[in-house]
Amino acid sequence: MAVSRMDPIVPTLPLAGGTALVTGAGQGIGRGIALALAAAGASVAAVGRTPETIGATAIEIEARGGRAVPYVCDVTDLEAVDATVADVVAEFGGLTILVNNAQSPAPGTLLELDEAVYRDGMESGPAATWRMMRACHPHLRGGGSIVNLGSAAGIRWNPSGTGGYAAAKEAIRVFTRTAACEWAADGIRVNSILPLADSMAMQEWAEREPEEAAAYAASIPLGRLGDPETDIGPAVVFLCSEAARYITGHSLPVDGGQALVR
Repeated sequence: MAVSRMDPIVPTLPLAGGTALVTGAGQGIGRGIALALAAAGASVAAVGRTPETIGATAIEIEARGGRAVPYVCDVTDLEAVDATVADVVAEFGGLTILVNNAQSPAPGTLLELDEAVYRDGMESGPAATWRMMRACHPHLRGGGSIVNLGSAAGIRWNPSGTGGYAAAKEAIRVFTRTAACEWAADGIRVNSILPLADSMAMQEWAEREPEEAAAYAASIPLGRLGDPETDIGPAVVFLCSEAARYITGHSLPVDGGQALVR
């Protein structure tokens, strides 16, 4: 009896040939997303304020066989944003993916929250997301994808102690939905994720408010915080891939089932 021979299945890279700009790529969720995008075949522009951390992300991607270049940029500086986007496009010959991850924290109750801290949160979050999207828009036309990072903090039944941060993240979700509608005709899809991961912000919160953080962690149906690279990153890869070509304006919780988005 003859045995038929089948050619081996060669895995495809869903983002092969693409270029992704990731802000806040030096640590935590941003680093994990950058690594996941590179593993899916995209070249990565690792953007952040600290040369050492974004450099380490780029080195790790290169060591795994990918391509990455670090770019020092303060996303609250409009001129720096425009210059960085221009440099990325010149280096890689184009841009197909933008991930807005950078965000300064703004912890504290409304009576405790310092106004300067709140303003920094808004500048580094929604304002930076808006200016980065506008700077990248001409280069994403005709098939680009944007993923902005929101948070379930803005839809929690009780956002006490996180109101400033939640306000910034909800503003990002509004910008996401607006851009998705306004830029659909330009061939640009825009989505957001609401991640829950073992990040520096979560670790700082656990140190500051251990009982509250423990109770929050206990509310995750899957029983754990997500890994930035292997749990959060793949969701971004999917939203930027051809498999998600009919998805735009959506907020996707990537949180182990913790949030109920209506």
